[in-house]
Amino acid sequence: MDHAPDAQTGSPIDEVFCALLPRLYRRAVMLTGGRQSAEDVVHDAYLKLARRPRRFLAHPEPYAYAFNALVSVFRDAHRRERRQVLVEDVDGSAPAAAPGGGHWDGGMEDRRAELETVRLLRRLTPRQAGVVILVDLDGYTIDQAADILRVHRGTAARHRARALGKLRAELGAPSAPARADRNSEGGAS
Repeated sequence: MDHAPDAQTGSPIDEVFCALLPRLYRRAVMLTGGRQSAEDVVHDAYLKLARRPRRFLAHPEPYAYAFNALVSVFRDAHRRERRQVLVEDVDGSAPAAAPGGGHWDGGMEDRRAELETVRLLRRLTPRQAGVVILVDLDGYTIDQAADILRVHRGTAARHRARALGKLRAELGAPSAPARADRNSEGGAS
């Protein structure tokens, strides 16, 4: 006998959240640095959203709302664990080219770039990483990122400027001129 699922199994919050899962998992891996931690953060973010599903479902941009919950959960976990000493990442030095001199490397170069991005994001605070992900990877403006993270525009811009400064220092790149950051602020007081 075939067992049909109940009508309740496909709740609206589950449908919306499941549609966002691939993107949320990718961003969570960038924040946490590992797949298992990312899964835990996404799961905890879901539980947080499920407490008030109407707010999530009524939001004009569900991804932004879910990402904010994700950063909040990650920040809380980071605060709890910040006193723990992490083991440095192991530097993998696999060859970039395919055997036989071909140009396709089986996706290794993409994976290396992804791991380097995760390593660099781990050097930032959770809010700095959140702003960098939203603005530089997801394409949101500073104003939109500030709204998503529920901080003032200037706070988001400051977090991003500090994050980019840390990333430049980590990569050994010269710092950007200070006047460029002031021009992007818009002169608001």
